[in-house]
Amino acid sequence: MSFMEMDTQRRGLFWDVQAGRVPPPPAAVLLGWELVGVDPEQGTIEVAFAAGDQFVNPAGVIQGGFLAAMLDDTLGPALVATLPEDQFAPTLDLHVQFLRPARPGRLLGRGRVVQRGKEVCFLAGELLGDDGRPVAVATATARIQSVRQ
Repeated sequence: MSFMEMDTQRRGLFWDVQAGRVPPPPAAVLLGWELVGVDPEQGTIEVAFAAGDQFVNPAGVIQGGFLAAMLDDTLGPALVATLPEDQFAPTLDLHVQFLRPARPGRLLGRGRVVQRGKEVCFLAGELLGDDGRPVAVATATARIQSVRQ
């Protein structure tokens, strides 16, 4: 499947949201999460976020916790899009480096699966400002587990 195609036949938490079979998570809605492209075979994803004025700190830039949440909501789906429908992969840890201030507007997240083990996976990604330059980068560890019905 090419990076920009959408596979509506796939099942699982990620794909069910994309196909409209289940509503998106409230956190993703709050962040203005939008799928730009995904390649589950490569373990890569691009998503956009609508960083609104409600996310700014007293200095007028996006508060770091929101940037961290955006990165988590980029890296996690890069892995979850590769999983069968009976599995999910919660984040065990997330390390974020803030590179420069982020202003309200559209931010682009790029995430990838760096290494996938049987249970533990390593992820990495970046969050780009509207000028295409990184505002923050992150690495994460996630654990694949069965979804409890």
